[in-house]
Amino acid sequence: MAKSERYELMQDIKGVTWDLLMYIPTVSGLGAGAFIFWYQPNHALAYLLFFLACFFFYQGLHRILGRLMLLPNTPVALDVNKQRVLLELHNGKTIQLVKNVRYFSDYAGKSFGLTGLDTSGTKRQYVFHKGQFNNQIEYQKLGGTLKVFA
Repeated sequence: MAKSERYELMQDIKGVTWDLLMYIPTVSGLGAGAFIFWYQPNHALAYLLFFLACFFFYQGLHRILGRLMLLPNTPVALDVNKQRVLLELHNGKTIQLVKNVRYFSDYAGKSFGLTGLDTSGTKRQYVFHKGQFNNQIEYQKLGGTLKVFA
């Protein structure tokens, strides 16, 4: 069996700050626009802006809670070798990606995506951010290990 490497994840406080600075003005602006258009003759635009405000609020909340590792299905540790990726989740369960594992790195090098089928055949998708790792060397080392799945 190939040697596996374990990586512990941590909360990405810097990323949460950035997300808050991005999502609070967006949701506030969309909500204010919905409020303004509600008192105009065009209610359809008010509904659209309110929908968008709710959508961005939900997406931002999910992203922030994911970076803080507070959601039950958020990975808290990775165990990687050349045949599989084992993810330990916040709720105590483990997910083993064994088939069709793919690694997607972004161009800026600040995050990467990991997809694959687990042992029950369910497709799983995860996004990991650079700030969730102890240091940049560990992040780059994991990226090099996961290149096998690119």
